[in-house]
Amino acid sequence: MSLGKEFIKGIWKENAVFKLLLGMCPVLAVTTSAENGLGMGLASTFVLVCSNIVVALLRKLIPSKVRIPAFIIIIATFVTVVQLSMEAWVYDLYQALGIFIPLIVVNCLILGRAEAFASKRPVLDAAVDGTGMGLGFTLALFILGAVREIFGSGEILGFALFGPGYQPVLLMILPPGAFISLGLLLAAMNKFEARKS
Repeated sequence: MSLGKEFIKGIWKENAVFKLLLGMCPVLAVTTSAENGLGMGLASTFVLVCSNIVVALLRKLIPSKVRIPAFIIIIATFVTVVQLSMEAWVYDLYQALGIFIPLIVVNCLILGRAEAFASKRPVLDAAVDGTGMGLGFTLALFILGAVREIFGSGEILGFALFGPGYQPVLLMILPPGAFISLGLLLAAMNKFEARKS
């Protein structure tokens, strides 16, 4: 498969959230706003790209019996870099995402890509795959966060959309709103895919 197709598949065809339903814990928990979704998505993308590159570089050196623990250590290293960087430079976002930043270590998307792809492919392929899958994950979190923020507060990224008379749908920024929003987005995507084919 060409590098372009490898990149695009993570954004649409094999989107971690909308197609594979991976990483649901942060998807449902932190997407109360578009900013939170974007922050978590970019943090996960950084970890995914960096860990894929290191796993691909070390794939012939890591014994098969300890590959999963080795992958987790590599991923945890980059999660620590992300966590400390966010705490230093974007503290408000760091506080909003809370415990879900260290939980990137056990995100099945990141560990799954290390195991299924990066450990079997060259470095460039692994980097492109990580970038595509990460940006697809970021896009999904941003869309879900934007939908919830628009209906739940009447604004997006701090910009009011409907004026002072808007009555926000509080349910959308509560946990059930995450399930409802994701379900409606999945239904819309499935309808689009059915029409396309």
